[in-house]
Amino acid sequence: MINYVDTKILIFYAIFYTVLAGLFTICIQGLFSTLNETEPKWKLDKSLIGTNPGMGYRPLSDETERGSVIQFDTKKPEEAQYWIQLLDDFLKLYQGEGKGGKHCEFNQTHKPEDVCVVDVEKFETCSPANSYGYKNGRPCVFLKLNKIFDWNPQYYDNPKEFPDDMPVELRTYINSLPATELQQVWVSCNGTNAQDRESLGDIKYFPGQGFPAFYYPYINQPGYLSPLIAVQFEKLPVSHMVNIECRAWAKNIIYSGSARDRMGSVTFQLFID
Repeated sequence: MINYVDTKILIFYAIFYTVLAGLFTICIQGLFSTLNETEPKWKLDKSLIGTNPGMGYRPLSDETERGSVIQFDTKKPEEAQYWIQLLDDFLKLYQGEGKGGKHCEFNQTHKPEDVCVVDVEKFETCSPANSYGYKNGRPCVFLKLNKIFDWNPQYYDNPKEFPDDMPVELRTYINSLPATELQQVWVSCNGTNAQDRESLGDIKYFPGQGFPAFYYPYINQPGYLSPLIAVQFEKLPVSHMVNIECRAWAKNIIYSGSARDRMGSVTFQLFID
């Protein structure tokens, strides 16, 4: 039988844990009351992510032993199909019937809350219908910038402000565009060293060589998807690995080409057997 002392102890612990649970609930509710469901509390310079967006690429294998190497044999359809399937899966979000947004152009009025569609039909020879070039040895790699809430690029839209290390090919491309299309985060790809640059061959960018201003800022708009650039490598050498670096260009994107951090850029390797 439970004696008088045991009863007092049970009552004490029941009250103690009830009060403890109540205090914990109050603390959690207080924490949740400071959070916003549509935007982070700490943004840009005050956040851990900061203001320097990283660059990603696809296809990216989930087999860690492959690392950042995209390797395939054009005479072995199953090897090319592996990378094609990865891109098919990645682009499903961009091809879904339920995607929101509108088709944006530079000459349109754009509101920050607008969601602009990434039109996969503008990828031309880097489209699913062309197997992203993997069946004919002209592989496409898709680039995107990581999302940072409320980040606005500072554009290189004045030739007088181009940095000294901006590639001549990119300068020429920018100068060929009308003034209404100069607000873009520019992108350039090249070999990481002299031998790679010599082996790289021709490169095409779809739909262009920049991420247009109408995709920014990202403010957690429903249906928002990061813009993409498809980069096609048309004349890669056979049985020779080529190391490639793709870089984003904006005044407020800090670049570091060191192997340790690769700020403002991404590297990968292409190898056609």
